[in-house]
Amino acid sequence: MSQTAESASSQVNCVRIGVATHVTPAFSLVGNEALQDLLVAVESCIESGDFKLIIDFAAVQSIDSIAISALMDLQDRLLKLGGWVKVSGHNSMIGEVAEITGLADYIAFLNSDGERDRKDQEDVSSGPGARLGDILIARGLTSQARIDEALKLQDRLGKRMGQIIIDKGWVSENDVLRALSEQLGVPFVRVRPGLFDPAVAGLLDRSVARRLCVLPLFRVRSVVYLASPKPQDMPLLDEVAERLQCVIRPVLARKEDVLKLLNESLSVDEMDFDMIGDVDEDFAVVENIQIDDYAAIDEVAAGSPVVNLVNSIIQRAVHDGASDIHLEPFRTHSRIRFRIDGLLYEFTAPRVELHPALVSRLKVMANLDIAERRMPQDGRIQVQTQGRSVDLRFSSLPGLYGEKVVLRVLDKNQAILDVNKLGMTDANLGAFKDLLESSHGLILVTGPTGSGKTTSLYAALNYLNSIEKNTVTIEDPVEYQIDIINQNEVRAAIGLTFAKILKHVLRQDPDIVMVGEIRERETAEIAVQAALTGHLVLSTLHTNDAVGAVTRLIDMGVEPYLLSSAMLGVVGQRLVRTICPKCKADFLAPTGLVEQFHWEDKGEVKLAKGSGCEDCYDSGYKGRIGIHEVLKTDTELQKLIISNPSRDELTAYLEQRDFDNLFADGIDRALRRLTTIEEVSRVTSV
Repeated sequence: MSQTAESASSQVNCVRIGVATHVTPAFSLVGNEALQDLLVAVESCIESGDFKLIIDFAAVQSIDSIAISALMDLQDRLLKLGGWVKVSGHNSMIGEVAEITGLADYIAFLNSDGERDRKDQEDVSSGPGARLGDILIARGLTSQARIDEALKLQDRLGKRMGQIIIDKGWVSENDVLRALSEQLGVPFVRVRPGLFDPAVAGLLDRSVARRLCVLPLFRVRSVVYLASPKPQDMPLLDEVAERLQCVIRPVLARKEDVLKLLNESLSVDEMDFDMIGDVDEDFAVVENIQIDDYAAIDEVAAGSPVVNLVNSIIQRAVHDGASDIHLEPFRTHSRIRFRIDGLLYEFTAPRVELHPALVSRLKVMANLDIAERRMPQDGRIQVQTQGRSVDLRFSSLPGLYGEKVVLRVLDKNQAILDVNKLGMTDANLGAFKDLLESSHGLILVTGPTGSGKTTSLYAALNYLNSIEKNTVTIEDPVEYQIDIINQNEVRAAIGLTFAKILKHVLRQDPDIVMVGEIRERETAEIAVQAALTGHLVLSTLHTNDAVGAVTRLIDMGVEPYLLSSAMLGVVGQRLVRTICPKCKADFLAPTGLVEQFHWEDKGEVKLAKGSGCEDCYDSGYKGRIGIHEVLKTDTELQKLIISNPSRDELTAYLEQRDFDNLFADGIDRALRRLTTIEEVSRVTSV
């Protein structure tokens, strides 16, 4: 009934049971050596006249492209001999690989009952080409009412219906993507280690893979199976096919999964040379932070990979216009992210073993104690790159897996010190200049962290700067140095606070006082008193809009009757991303959007959006502009402030005057095709 034979390799057993011979390798089918051991055993069976083989994958954890092609070749050969090859005992990951590559259609994969295994199919399938909504309804995942609602939102928001359904939480992202894969007729996979061949993934240049957001999974004969969140993007597929000189079969995958694997699969060598590149010759670290005392990187130290890596990261961040660099340790890897145009983008994910060395190098550059890892530390680094000086504020914070470091990039060349270049509309700019022309009073700039408040204050100071005026600033810290202005830095560690400096500044005969931020009652009260006693006071406040500054100051303890007399006006602002000029495309506003914003009298309304390209990290946006609202204190507002108004009363006051708020200013930018309505909504939503 059965016959047992020892294979040429001691790690492959061949057992004849009935009409079939069971071949059992005791290793994964990855690499030429493993494959050759299996093929030697198979060849022995064929020479013995055994043409019907069942390969038992019980001990096979993974499989690569060469093995998949070899199994197909084996099937072709055995079919000609009147036999066949089948696979049994496989794990779910190999089963998924077989489905992705079409191996499961070429070779029978048997389940535990000895029957052909097939990937679980939905009870109801609408087939390729069906509408996404119909597929979701057929699968019982949502209702017709929700699909109809999503269609209405699609016209208004300009988003894909699948994304709307995911955002609403009606159907999970995986279920939507599975339905989309059925609609497009391509497989869907959650790419992860084991579901791609590293050798094949490396065939495509890493920078190209990132730009296109694709990951080659397997190469079977002349076909490469390519994971992409856009499997229907023919120009993308054509570019990869031309680069790899092969046929491309798309596989639907989540964008986040693809990018994560592209970053985490980097080796140190790849990270140093392929991705970041060489450090420019003009890059230098200023070891001594005294102004104008620059020193080149020591030739010996420059040979260290860690030193070069840190220098390259900083140089790349400055080149890309990043405002912050984040170095974060995790259990299995470190992560380096850049904040560009207000959002964080993952740059790379080096091995976690490198993280302490990177942190130590940065501490050396900031003249900090590298042995202190339990307490937070702050410092300053100066570098010279691309012909200019760049300051970096260093901040470390101990965490579960090590110290997280954030570097704030203070690039003087990127600073906007001209009120005419703040991006204000003519009306807002005129109102702002009117406020600045006042000889005394309080002018506030409001908005959340990162909304450009300090930049606006610096631009205002530059506008007011004159040899005839004594201008004093109180900052934490001083970010940009301006001639003829007396700048002072808060030092909380020794008790030198905003309030304390402000008291002494008022004895220095100032005309203009800039307070970096009003944080507590004492500073607020002194600032108001200074404004009432003949000084022009400029400051920032963390509120969501301009009118919120009134209630915030009153809540801090400022007397309403004093505030009503002192406050000249408030500028509320945000920063919105502008559409990338390289991938910008115009389109006609959908009917639903025209009706929503009452644009019927504008004729054909054109909007724009970016499709995503290498220049903009595939976001569709590059650069930022400010959107503003300027609230000037008139007699009616003064009377209202004295009455200690509620937020509702202040809102009613603005509505009566048809006040142009932040959202209206943002929509104006969208109509001018500088940004998108989605971006304005994201930034102005409270």
